Amino acid sequence: MPMKRRTFVKSIAAVSALSLVTPSCLLTSSKNKQLIGIQLYTLRDLVKKDFTGTLTKLSKIGYNSIEAAGYNDGKFYGYKPTEYKKVLLDLGLIPMSSHSSINPDNAKKVAEDTLNAGMSYVILPWIGKDRRTSIDTYSRLAEEMNIIGEQCNQLGIRFGYHNHAFEFEEIDGQIPYDIILKQTDADKVCMQLDLYWMVYGGQSPMDYFNKYPGRFELWHVKDMADDEERESTEIGSGIINFSALFEEKKLSGMKYYFVEQEAFTMDPMESVEISCNYLKNI
Repeated sequence: MPMKRRTFVKSIAAVSALSLVTPSCLLTSSKNKQLIGIQLYTLRDLVKKDFTGTLTKLSKIGYNSIEAAGYNDGKFYGYKPTEYKKVLLDLGLIPMSSHSSINPDNAKKVAEDTLNAGMSYVILPWIGKDRRTSIDTYSRLAEEMNIIGEQCNQLGIRFGYHNHAFEFEEIDGQIPYDIILKQTDADKVCMQLDLYWMVYGGQSPMDYFNKYPGRFELWHVKDMADDEERESTEIGSGIINFSALFEEKKLSGMKYYFVEQEAFTMDPMESVEISCNYLKNI
C-alpha cells in the first residue's frame, strides 16, 4: 500500500531531524527564517578551487541551504558523506539535497550516502537523449522513477526529478513532462521545477501549478535575460515574475528553493549576492 503523503512528510521530518543532528542555531534558522538555497553548480569553478572558502562566502551573503552537484564514488566534492555534512553544518549551512546520477540499480547506495550527508532529497538532474526519443521511453522513465522513489522512501530520502526545456517539446501531440507527472506516484516522486527552463520551453509555471497542484516540492529559481540569447541572469533582473510565482508557492507545493545560474556577465559571487538580496525581500 502506498504511503500516504502526510505520513511520508512526517517520516521525512523525523528521519532528517535524527540524521542531521543540527545545531540549535540552524534549527532556529530553518523554523523562523527564510531558507535561501543555492545549487553549487552555479559556482562550480569557485567550488572546485576552494570549496570551504566559497561556502563561507555564501553563508556570509545570506545563503543557508545547499544543494550539491558533486557526488562521485560515494563522496560529495571529495568528502565522505559525514565529512561533507560536518563542513556545511560548521559553516551554518543546511545540506538539503543533491543532484546525483541515480537509477534503480544504485538507488540504495546513493540514498544511503545522501542520508548520511544530512540531506533530505536526492534529485535526478538529467536524462540522456536515448531516454527521450518517444512517449514510450518517457513512460518507461516514469516507471523507473517510481522504482527509485520507492527505494528512497524506504531509507527516508525524498526522490525528485529536475527538468530542462526538452521535456516540453511535443512528441506525437503530447508533452513529455505531462507524461512524467501523470505516470509518477506523487508519494514516490516529486518535481524539482526549474522555472527558467519551463519558461524557456514555452510553458507557464502558473498553468502547471493549477494543473498539477502540490507536485513541485522544490524549485530552481533562475531568471531569464530580456534579450535574444535568453541566458540566465540575476534574480529580479530578468523577465520572470518571481513575486507572482512565490505568491502561489502553496498551490505548487513548494517547500524549498535553490538559486541557480549558468551564465554570468559579472563576477559570479557578486551575481549570487544580488539574487540573494532580491529573494530576501520577496
